[in-house]
Amino acid sequence: MRVSNRLEFTEHHRFVVYRDFALSGLDRNVLAQLYQPMVGAFAVGLYLLLYHHMAEDRTGYSALEAQRKLFLGLDLEMNPDGRQTLADQASRLEAVGLLQVFRQYDPVQDETIYEYVLLRPLAAGEFFATFHLALLLRDKVGKMAFQELRESFALSEPQGLARFVNREEITVPFYEIFRLSAGPVDPELEEALAESAAANEKAKEAVRPPERIRHSDMLLRFPRTSPNRPYVERLNRAPESMAQLNYLAYKYDLEVPEICRLLNEDGVFHEDGTLRWEELQFRANLMYRQDRKREEERERVLARTGAAEAAGSGTAGPAADPAEESSAAVSGIPLLPVPERFGLKAPVEVYNQMLRREPYTRMLERYFPGAVPDAFARIFERIDLNYKLPEPVINVLIHYVLGMNHAQRLTKSFIDSVASNMLAKGIDTFEKAVLYVREQEKLNEMLARKKRGGDGPAKATADGGSRGRGGGRRKPAISVVEDRGPKAEIPPEEVAKMRELVRKLKDKS
Repeated sequence: MRVSNRLEFTEHHRFVVYRDFALSGLDRNVLAQLYQPMVGAFAVGLYLLLYHHMAEDRTGYSALEAQRKLFLGLDLEMNPDGRQTLADQASRLEAVGLLQVFRQYDPVQDETIYEYVLLRPLAAGEFFATFHLALLLRDKVGKMAFQELRESFALSEPQGLARFVNREEITVPFYEIFRLSAGPVDPELEEALAESAAANEKAKEAVRPPERIRHSDMLLRFPRTSPNRPYVERLNRAPESMAQLNYLAYKYDLEVPEICRLLNEDGVFHEDGTLRWEELQFRANLMYRQDRKREEERERVLARTGAAEAAGSGTAGPAADPAEESSAAVSGIPLLPVPERFGLKAPVEVYNQMLRREPYTRMLERYFPGAVPDAFARIFERIDLNYKLPEPVINVLIHYVLGMNHAQRLTKSFIDSVASNMLAKGIDTFEKAVLYVREQEKLNEMLARKKRGGDGPAKATADGGSRGRGGGRRKPAISVVEDRGPKAEIPPEEVAKMRELVRKLKDKS
């Protein structure tokens, strides 16, 4: 809990508690055995005191009350030391993911209230799979006690069960037992569900790619006999994993069958069911490259048979207009101008938002009227997979090398040197990348001015002449023989003298 002024957090301020769950016996055991050694009994007491502000069979918000009730319930003095103690214990709960605190201000009444949002304790399996929590518990109770706690929450299988083999799943899914009526859609019900879902969602990502991968579509196409089927079924309860899959599909232009094919391969899931993101991205990139090769071969065959024009009439149009995206201006940093060769006319704010949000594959496609050349695709693919530059930084790099006046230097070594320079300077955000491009623009303008200058120190430096510390040249300037008109003819007398001299030199030798 970040409280800069102690007078902003007193026993006179009112508070409200929110929770959307009820503690079970297993949750209380996890709270006592796993969380209490880390945060202490006082913090767990604060958690339970906030929890019991509502009945066990109720969820939602409690009534507004003064924080004096918390001080009295925890036997704290209503002075600066007691306020600091309460804030410290709340911070402990926040650090282990049991509490969120929000401060709300009413300008009309000039009043500040605190909202305590309680979070359910993690299950035992999820707790031990969370690396930092497991390490903290091990440091608090010791290695041997940590092993005993982990084994006590999961009972082993009976001894006689090990001799049974060929374990298969015979669970009947929902769609084989129940059938939903195909009646008219109830707009009031859909509106109520949408409002409740929006109200319960606490944290939304700033940008989400268009949702093209739905969990229900994946289940319809995913093999039931696959060993990864249980992991895929649990993805419905993992919104972050579904958002990653949607972003991957948007980045590499994949559909539901391709995503199911990727998830059906070995090694794409951890033992706890979470996605191996780097491995999945690598295999999706291989599939993307194969699709590009097949598309190029198909276009060559169509062009060879004369059917390219007929096929081109039914192709899809260009990418969606970026003006449909969010046009919120980037604040705090200078905006990059829209390049002239950029195919779509877009405002500067929208173009910068595209650089910040779009995958690099989509941005690369917008710079070419047709397919992206394979050389450029391989260069930026290497930067993405091997260098692991963030997507916004790669987009700014594309803007720098393709959207600016660097057409004479579009080589693999030049692009690789710029990416290596970004890595060396620690550029990992969009803002740092924009400032880097601005600095490079100033440097290029300064070098161009020096190169255009007359005779003098500036010209000597711009042309590449080496200069010493004192400003003088290290090497003398070598005079160049100039061609000044036609050559003069040698008279016959002079030619005869030259031949005589040559003859005498030969006789002496």
